[in-house]
Amino acid sequence: MNHTAPEFNLDLGFMMLTFNKSTVMMLLISATIVFLIAFISTRRLALKPTGMQNVMEWIMDFVKGIIKSNMDWKTGGRFHILGITLIMFIAVSNLIGLPFGGITVGHDLWWKSPTADPVVTMTLAAMILVLTQYYGVKMQGTGGYAKTFFQPMSFMFPLKIIEEFANTLTLGLRLYGNIYAGEILIGLIASLAASGTVFGFVGAVVPMMAWQGFSIFIGFIQAFIFTMLTMVYMSHKVSSDH
Repeated sequence: MNHTAPEFNLDLGFMMLTFNKSTVMMLLISATIVFLIAFISTRRLALKPTGMQNVMEWIMDFVKGIIKSNMDWKTGGRFHILGITLIMFIAVSNLIGLPFGGITVGHDLWWKSPTADPVVTMTLAAMILVLTQYYGVKMQGTGGYAKTFFQPMSFMFPLKIIEEFANTLTLGLRLYGNIYAGEILIGLIASLAASGTVFGFVGAVVPMMAWQGFSIFIGFIQAFIFTMLTMVYMSHKVSSDH
């Protein structure tokens, strides 16, 4: 389990940036899969949907339900595409590392779920933080939005600032922790299967199948939770009654 990350450095002159090659590769693969699902599902639209179009329409209705449970559709409809993109991308990113249990070359781990990297999940959470602030100012005005940090009383301002960062931290770390822990256990079970003994192989088959199934469930649930919380945070910013 002592895997290292394949990294490369980008020298900008005034600073050095370090990238995880595996994470970048898996993000690109996840994005490509999401694009292909969306493309295939909408390539031949029909009034009576079948196949993949049914799947896409179900996802759209599901996300619409999430939004309508947090704000009125007139306000929340503009976030429909954001919600669809988030739930599809995060679900694919959560599940993509499961089929092979982690592929290593030498000591470098190449195949994994990108959401098992805290940099990815915290970047997603930071993106949501920026978007909620942007739409809060856009829809309530700078003055109106600033007032929300002092309601119901002025001494609430420091607590509201702490809340913003706490929400961002928990949003990113919750996703990372669940996916990372799942992949660690899969790696441990896989190492038992590769121990070279019949007992180890047989003893790992049933736990591996059970945990793979549970991990698929967790992958979808975490995508739902991330999308749901995004819409909850967004509703608090764009709705004046929150």
